Amino acid sequence: MISKPKTKNQKPKISLNRAGFTLVELLLVIAIIGILASVISVNFVGIRQRARDSQRKSDIRQIQSAVELFRVDNGRYPIRSSTFRINSGSTCPTDEAFTDSGTTYMSKIPCDPSGSSGYNAGNYYYSSNGSGTTYLMSACLENANDGDSYVTATAPSPSANGICSSGKYYSVTNP
Repeated sequence: MISKPKTKNQKPKISLNRAGFTLVELLLVIAIIGILASVISVNFVGIRQRARDSQRKSDIRQIQSAVELFRVDNGRYPIRSSTFRINSGSTCPTDEAFTDSGTTYMSKIPCDPSGSSGYNAGNYYYSSNGSGTTYLMSACLENANDGDSYVTATAPSPSANGICSSGKYYSVTNP
């Protein structure tokens, strides 16, 4: 700290007493910030998984609505074919629509939020019996502790491509 001189010829005095933080105090603050950052980042991963699972559930419900509209128009559920390309073996994302006889039921069939590296090459699972009277749609969830009533540990049959790392599936069937 510099003090003003009392007279004209006197030089200013410089004080060596500095207020500041010691090295120990700085290291302690850095350690506390590091611990808080690691706790927050662990929770952030779980939040992202739950967000992707919510997107999967929403996508399945949208596809289910389109499938039900198809049934109203055609008297049966779609049998996996060129008109309904969910679980077609093609890698998502694609710009394919769910159409039949000039009617568009979905302008773009959604893909899994994990992309093509995810379960079933990024496609949601769809299976229908040969007569089109029943169907099963499924998605692999990341959060193994999801308490939704539609979550099951039973893999769709016939099995989809890939392994569901959590072992939990969100599955819906015809109402």
